[in-house]
Amino acid sequence: MTTWYHSWRAALRIARRDAWRYKGRSFLVLAMIALPILGVSALDLTLRSAELSVSESSERELGRADARFIDPQYGGEAVLQSPDAQNYQPKKNFEGSSWPEGATDVKKAIPAGATVLEDSVGSGRLRTTHGLLHAEIRELKATDPMARGIMRLDEGRFPEKSGEVAATTHFLEASGLRIGSKLTARGLDAEYRIVGSYELPSALKADQVNALPGAMLDPLDKALKADDLPGTSADTTYLVSLGASASGGFTWNMVQEANAKGVLVNSRAVALNPPADADIALYQLDGWGGYAQSSAAQTAELAALGTIVGLAMLEICLLAGPAFAVGARRSRRQLGLVGANGGDRHHIRAIVLGGGLVIGIVSAVVGTVLALGLTFALRPLLEEYLGKRFGSFDIRPLELGGIALLAVVTGLLSAIVPAITSSRQTVLASLTGRRGVRKSSRVLPVVGLIAVVLGASIALYGSLMTEQFAVIAAGSALAELGVVALTPALVGLFGRIGRWLPLSPRLALRDSVRNRGRTAPAVAAVLAAVAGTVAVSTYSVSSDAQYRAEYTPSLPHGAVSVMVTEGGGGRDVPTVRNAVQKSLPIDIRADVDRINVGKPSCPMYGGDDGCGQYEVIVPKANECPLWQEEDDDELTPAERRKWGKDWRCQEDDVYSHVDGGVLVGDAKLLKVLDIEDPEAEKALAEGKVVLFDKRKADKDGTVRIRMITDVDAADKALEAGKEPPGEIKSFATHEVPENVKAYGLSMVMSPDTAKAAGVGTVPLGAYYSTTSLPTTAQEQKLDGEIDRTGTDVNLQIEKGFNGETSIVLLALTVFAGLITIGAAGIATGLAQADAEADLKTLAAVGAPARVRRTLSGFQCGVVAVMGVILGSVAGVLPAIGLRLSDRRSQEGWYQEALAQGSVSDPPFVPVVVPWATMAALLIAVPLGAALLAALVTRSHRTLGRRAAT
Repeated sequence: MTTWYHSWRAALRIARRDAWRYKGRSFLVLAMIALPILGVSALDLTLRSAELSVSESSERELGRADARFIDPQYGGEAVLQSPDAQNYQPKKNFEGSSWPEGATDVKKAIPAGATVLEDSVGSGRLRTTHGLLHAEIRELKATDPMARGIMRLDEGRFPEKSGEVAATTHFLEASGLRIGSKLTARGLDAEYRIVGSYELPSALKADQVNALPGAMLDPLDKALKADDLPGTSADTTYLVSLGASASGGFTWNMVQEANAKGVLVNSRAVALNPPADADIALYQLDGWGGYAQSSAAQTAELAALGTIVGLAMLEICLLAGPAFAVGARRSRRQLGLVGANGGDRHHIRAIVLGGGLVIGIVSAVVGTVLALGLTFALRPLLEEYLGKRFGSFDIRPLELGGIALLAVVTGLLSAIVPAITSSRQTVLASLTGRRGVRKSSRVLPVVGLIAVVLGASIALYGSLMTEQFAVIAAGSALAELGVVALTPALVGLFGRIGRWLPLSPRLALRDSVRNRGRTAPAVAAVLAAVAGTVAVSTYSVSSDAQYRAEYTPSLPHGAVSVMVTEGGGGRDVPTVRNAVQKSLPIDIRADVDRINVGKPSCPMYGGDDGCGQYEVIVPKANECPLWQEEDDDELTPAERRKWGKDWRCQEDDVYSHVDGGVLVGDAKLLKVLDIEDPEAEKALAEGKVVLFDKRKADKDGTVRIRMITDVDAADKALEAGKEPPGEIKSFATHEVPENVKAYGLSMVMSPDTAKAAGVGTVPLGAYYSTTSLPTTAQEQKLDGEIDRTGTDVNLQIEKGFNGETSIVLLALTVFAGLITIGAAGIATGLAQADAEADLKTLAAVGAPARVRRTLSGFQCGVVAVMGVILGSVAGVLPAIGLRLSDRRSQEGWYQEALAQGSVSDPPFVPVVVPWATMAALLIAVPLGAALLAALVTRSHRTLGRRAAT
């Protein structure tokens, strides 16, 4: 025991001294190991700190209250809820009947003697220095002790009078206002003074103002409705405190009592001590339950995580291993002296392994300390990025220790091969600098070949027979490890082309092949990095090709549409139309309106008092058989496939942002939509409706539109299986050819036609054609103009398919290039240390000075080329496996959809090889690595005394 302790103590002292002596090499290895530790540790600290405890979440939601009472709008019907009140439904089964709706008297469910604080939240458009900003309006007495924790005061104070408000910091930044400024709401003449700024800890980017109860929402709502505008849509909840008498808080039994009265309750006591799933009535219903990840899914996630961690450690070991080999090679005389003074192979291995242990420990300490410091220093930026405050700076010693242990293990694993290689050298060879005869292992290539075949088979099985990503990942990882094991043999095969190369590249290739012990790890490191890049690039490019084929334009290329779907009678539409006209390079502008039933202020989809709706009546003969509920259950899969291909069941691929797909416009709209049909323009002029969906027309070519003024009566009629009441308007039509793209529209009628038929309309927006595709600057200008209107606008600019893989591919190529250059540079340094005698011999026989520089460059380039070629081949396998798995899954979904009667195009799942990325890796990266190595290598000849042999 004492001998073991002293030998390792001496070995660690020697390793520490060598690490300090060769600071450059030590820093390189330390950085390679410490950077991943820094990133993972910082990620762990950030996620754990951002993960709120139950107590912290309750404080941000409830403040100091015991519970929050919520109206689910079920009209007082008893409800069933989850413990957090996020999921709920009526207790009674309303299947086949009308779903309950209406307000509930929440105060009846509040226990007697409890303290209550109202919390109302609505919205409105507030005037800013830039125009109008849609913001949340919250009426909560923030100075009440019960509300402490919900809002955090930054500056100033909370409102104390009806004419005062406080605002979130983000609102003040976005609006250009400050404490002391006057604030007004659109539609309300009253002014409010901003007296403070605050933040919502879990929503730092929220635009919200706070007022006292009754000070802003109610007056604003009345003023807006008086102008036939949508109200504030306020929703009121109640914070309830039971006082000191109820030490147990608001229990689950009390929550259920409130549920019986039709009220939801979010209780602090229930959150801290939730009931068992068996005691939650909601979870006993079909379709509900405590959702938990299956053991198979957890196993798959752990397998995927283990594969990623293992491959990352392999990459670091392959990169750091040659660096330790460089140190061992340059210290071989020192190691020989250890052997000459009685040290055995155990001591030699201990010294080299000690270097890995020292670097690993230092990397773990440096990575962890930097992670702690940077995460703490960058905490405000991280919180702003995540949009919420940390609960606390949560340090988990076991997790950080486990991450740090990876650094130590990685350092040791990186030094294992150099340690074994160094211990096998004889004392004489170490002292004289002789390399000895080096034989390659005959077992390793066989093992590698078996691993490649087995891994490829597993990946193929995973892609064709299962839908488990973990199986494909495991097979691909095994195959890649097999290629790594085959690398020494494959490097030997590259040596056969040396006879056709000039002097410097021939010497470089010959030296790499003869010294496979140092070449193979560097080539394997490049292989691993390039394989990952090629795999992700292949999958990304293939997915991009699939998305491009599936892309459906919503408008002609370069066209623009803008719509204001909210109520208000279209009062903001002219301003929005002009904003687009002024900001973009417009060629043709086509103003459009929508059909409106009821008062002009009704929103598109109704819902307000005095608002109706319309429906385009589809003739019975034109209804899709799949949509007839009485026959739906009787159809066989074959019949569903048959009817799914029927013209009556075809749907437009473009989603329509217009209710019913009916627009009111003139011939300019047809020009903007590139509808080249002279008869269509003529039909509009004659008062006909231009029809794009022939299912809507009767046999005589007319379209009927039912104007429904009483929505409730219409719903009851539909439930009873009767025709809904309403006046029916009939229009003559002109059907455009079937090959014409309608971009989601079903028909267009002229304003004169609508007026003549007594159909009410309100402005909706406009369609535009452009002289050129709008630039980013023009779009930003338009966004600013629209923001000033304070209106919710649906803006579309058709730019065609825009894949996002180019940036990803560039980043991956740069990453693989850096890894390749780094690995090739390490191999080059090792080669120079190993071939110093050859270089002196070249200088002695009169070789030009540039030979040393070009030889160094070609040594680096040879390693890079071999690694890129092998990595490119190895990286395609997992990508193909994943794409085949995707194809199998989508084929299954397609067949299932056909059996249900849904018709779509067969899935297109191509496998596309990223030739551009591979060419850049194969040409640009090795060339750059070779040039860089040549530039940093000294070319002058230094004739020194050769060691005696």
